[in-house]
Amino acid sequence: MDSLAKKGLQKYLVQLQKHPLRTKAITAAVLSAISDIVAQKITGIKKLQMRRLLLKVLFGFAYLGPFGHFLHLLLDKLFKGKKDTTIVAKKVVIEQVTSSPWNNLLFMIYYGLVIESRPWIQVKSNIKKEYPKVQYTSWTFWPVVGWINHQYVPLQFRVIFHSIVACCWGIFLNLRARSMALKKA
Repeated sequence: MDSLAKKGLQKYLVQLQKHPLRTKAITAAVLSAISDIVAQKITGIKKLQMRRLLLKVLFGFAYLGPFGHFLHLLLDKLFKGKKDTTIVAKKVVIEQVTSSPWNNLLFMIYYGLVIESRPWIQVKSNIKKEYPKVQYTSWTFWPVVGWINHQYVPLQFRVIFHSIVACCWGIFLNLRARSMALKKA
């Protein structure tokens, strides 16, 4: 079993090196699926909602993986790969004032409009009410993750590390979105 896991990891690392964007997109899709399955089970959904799951996989594949890939390349290019404390702090601040608010807002819009097929007026109302709480929670959690990521994780693994942590964050966002939907019902 140990050698099977080792071989799988080696094959994954080869794909990550040869096809970084594709590998990160697929990884984000798989982790989005895991996140949604766990969130569905935690919220007591008996039968897996396949449409919802597939739409979450699509979001991970088409947006989360590629966005993270290019964001980390850009930050590394802007700061020439440096990892001193000041540079890491700047990367974290840039991430938290740009991509963090954008990603949370986009997820809430996507979840409401696409996944739950709610009308824009209802999605907008829910965002006005819930977005500040989600973003505040994000700012208490993600800066630590960003610091660890930029300080200790090599560039080629940053999106992977971020995606693994985002799997747990996705469960939180799913539960938050689900509680918003239950309040409306």
